[in-house]
Amino acid sequence: MTPKLTGIHHLTAITADAPRNRRFYEGTLGLRLVKKTVNQDDVSAYHLFYADGEASPGTDITFFDWPAPRERRGSNSVVRTGLRVSGEDALAWWRERLSEEGYAPSAIAERAGRLSVDVEDFEGQRLRLTADETGAAARTWERSPVPADRQIIGLGPITMSAPKLERTARLLTEALGMRDLGERRDADGAAAHVFAMGDDGGPGAELHVAVEPGLDFAQQGAGGVHHVAFRTPDADHLRAWTERLSGLGVRNSGEIDRHYFRSLYFREPSGVLFEIATDGPGFAVDEPADSLGERLALPPFLEHRRAEIEAGLKPL
Repeated sequence: MTPKLTGIHHLTAITADAPRNRRFYEGTLGLRLVKKTVNQDDVSAYHLFYADGEASPGTDITFFDWPAPRERRGSNSVVRTGLRVSGEDALAWWRERLSEEGYAPSAIAERAGRLSVDVEDFEGQRLRLTADETGAAARTWERSPVPADRQIIGLGPITMSAPKLERTARLLTEALGMRDLGERRDADGAAAHVFAMGDDGGPGAELHVAVEPGLDFAQQGAGGVHHVAFRTPDADHLRAWTERLSGLGVRNSGEIDRHYFRSLYFREPSGVLFEIATDGPGFAVDEPADSLGERLALPPFLEHRRAEIEAGLKPL
């Protein structure tokens, strides 16, 4: 089997204030909290998943809740998370909403070839609302405070920063099979190199690389990104990815069962942590689809520690 990537699966970031994080991503952005669980490697920390109304792969931005200082910005990191909306009218609506909520959205401008609005959350998490002109529609959440036609469609593009392009580009194209679409410039002259996944590409299947050799290395913290995950259809494809990367000498974690999907982790040459994750089995594997995120969900291997884990978590 020749394995394939079909787009962005999820992005995991860091917050130091889970209750306020929920108020912003659920209350302001209108995303659905589809899974309230814990970091499987650090059960003292929440792992919160926000997604569309159906918890679709490619729509979830997730957060580890760690008592960390703010991120020190720099290169060798993910620096901007794209959230797709339906078009220019939606961008104008979002600018007004974010301003009314006390945030400072940028003007609507063309960035990397698409109209977008940049904004930061309360911890400085860098977001980019991007007009998706592919005709994709939101899988709406009926309890969202955002009208159905303005709801966020999904993730993408994702922008990372690297001091050099060559080694990262080689991994993306030769190992991961992404297509090099060349350089795109913002209206202000900032440039990013665009790599596409899937048969059709589009903003939900693009990784952008900003080449910034003059920056210090970033230091992870609140308001920063921990890793980005790419979609692969199923366990057979993930197994093929494991064999492919190992055969190419790319050090990796081996396959890990995350209960909601299976994962494989590795770092690209500048140090950004990548994950390849399967589309299934999905977030409804352990709770009803109509009540996702309403209780603490634990994978089976942690269920016997529920009382201990719940006692160590602060209320949301």
